[in-house]
Parts: sequence; C-alpha cells; structure tokens
Amino acid sequence: MTAARLILAVILMLGLLATPPAADAQQPAKVPRIGMLLTFSPQHPETPPVLNAFLQGLRDLGYVEGKNIVIEYRSAEGRVERFSDLAAELVRLKVDLIVAHNTPAARGAKQATTTIPIVAGAMNDPVNDGLVASLARPAGNVTGLTFLGPELVAKRLQLLKEAVPGVSRVAALWHRGVHGERTMQNMVKEAEAAARALGVQLQLVGAGDPNDLDGAFSAMTRGRADAIIVFPSPMFYGERRRIVDLAAKHRLPASYGFREAADLGGFMAYGASIPDLLRRAATYVDKILKGAKPADLPVEQPTKFELVINLKTAKALALTIPQSVLVRADEVIK
Repeated sequence: MTAARLILAVILMLGLLATPPAADAQQPAKVPRIGMLLTFSPQHPETPPVLNAFLQGLRDLGYVEGKNIVIEYRSAEGRVERFSDLAAELVRLKVDLIVAHNTPAARGAKQATTTIPIVAGAMNDPVNDGLVASLARPAGNVTGLTFLGPELVAKRLQLLKEAVPGVSRVAALWHRGVHGERTMQNMVKEAEAAARALGVQLQLVGAGDPNDLDGAFSAMTRGRADAIIVFPSPMFYGERRRIVDLAAKHRLPASYGFREAADLGGFMAYGASIPDLLRRAATYVDKILKGAKPADLPVEQPTKFELVINLKTAKALALTIPQSVLVRADEVIK
C-alpha cells in the first residue's frame, strides 16, 4: 500500500469512529407516564364526563394517550380511604406525575409522596385541607384547581329558599370524613349562618359511603325535612343519579353543587363546572412535564358559575318557581 493510500485509509477509519451509530444519534424521546386517581373506575357510568374532559384537555395540548403519553389508572370505587394505598402503588411505578380527581385523591397522593408532582383537578378547600400553603403560592408538590366548596354553600341554600319560599326545614347531606376538619367546620358554619338568616332549621345528615344513602334519606324523613342541600363530595358526585332518585322518591327538592345532577332530574344546581375544571387540569400537566414546579403554579379558581333549574322536576313536586329566580338561571330544563 502506498503512503497516500495508507493516509487515506487512516482518515476514513477515524471518520467512522467519530460518527455515532444511527440508533444512538436518534434516541427515542421518553414517553411521560402519569398516574390518575379516580373516585370510580373509568367504566363507572358517572365517570366519563370528568375523564373525557381531562383527556380532551390533553389532546388539545398535543398529548394522545397510548402514543406520546401513558396513563396508569387507579380507582377507589367510591371508598376514598383507599386513595393512600392507590397513590403508593403509583409511586412504586415511578410515574412522572399524579393527577388526582379531587381533594381526597390529592390528600392520598400527598401522603404517598412529597417529590412527585401532583395536579388536583377539583379541590374543595385546598388551604384548609392542608394541600397547599396558599392559592397563590402552593409551596409543596400539589397544585391544580378549586371549585370553592365552602364559599358556595350559603349561596345554594339561599337559592333553594328563593326557589321554594315555603321551605322551613332543610337537611344538609354531608360525606363523613371526606374533607379536613377545618374545611368541614367552615361548610357547616356557612350553612348554619345562612339558615339563621333565612329563617330555616338545618338538619345535618351524614353518609360515610354509598351504602349509607338510603338510611340518610330515611333520617331526613324522620326529621321532617322539606328540602335538601348536598354538600360537596366526590362520592356524592359519583352517586348523583342515585341521590337524585332518592330525592324524587322522598319528594324533596334538592340543591346540588354540580349541574350534572340537574341534568339527571335534580331540582336545581349552582356551582362551577367539574368537567371544565378537569379539562383545565391538563394545562398543569403540560406545564409540569415541560419543567414547571407545582410550588410555582398558583391554584386556579373558577370564574364562571352556573345556575341550572329543572322545571320538569319542579312540576313533578307541584312547585311553582318564582319568575325572579327563573330569569337568573343560566339554563332551565323543561
């Protein structure tokens, strides 16, 4: 081999060594893996509105489940005390982020990890429930959205009294153990103050799980309640069809915090859209996957509240709703 050819061969060999293999040059991007804590399974008849809203929010941001994002689902099947164990499973799977459907799910997730980011889709009172330091500066690994639970309890009772002026005894259906003690105290305080101002007697009726609902309505009947307000609860949201049916059976007009109950035949509802909150939760997921820290993302509050009245249900209960209330409704179901 001539000297020129030898030099050329050495140059070519050095060039090959300096060029990385094609497989190394194009490493596939890591697919984010998130865990999702739901009150009921994705197959539960009342889950699709919130789950579909969240998945649509992801799609709007370019994430498609099974393609560029993986979701590990865990369901408490209505038993919120299971969330801690379910969250611990997700931590062991080393997910990049946990999406918690609601306050109990977020609490369970926070008990399981202080490092994995947690996005809560619909929190009741995140400060008093101990999930964040403040709405503006969450400070820990939890952020997300709130539907302002305690703040709207009095408003729902006021609207119920305006819609049914003859109401004198109102039962407040509450979910035992679902919220922190301070949050529960605040909701009861708001309801009792509104009841006094409106001249109605308030009867607190608790339910610990779905099996307690029949007994709760029997207690309302024994207490001679003539209307109901339903305190915020993920279990009540998931069992809304059953609660609406029980209210109809006992002929009690009920005021709910979510419009889905009115859509199913509930008397009236006032509050923020829960599916919309879950859709917005996807924006937090996107920001965190791109490097943002939960501590730096303020908790979002709703700016729009819907008043929905089911006129068909009112007629079935032989109630005439004043026109002054109907004209304020965002939607009247006939």
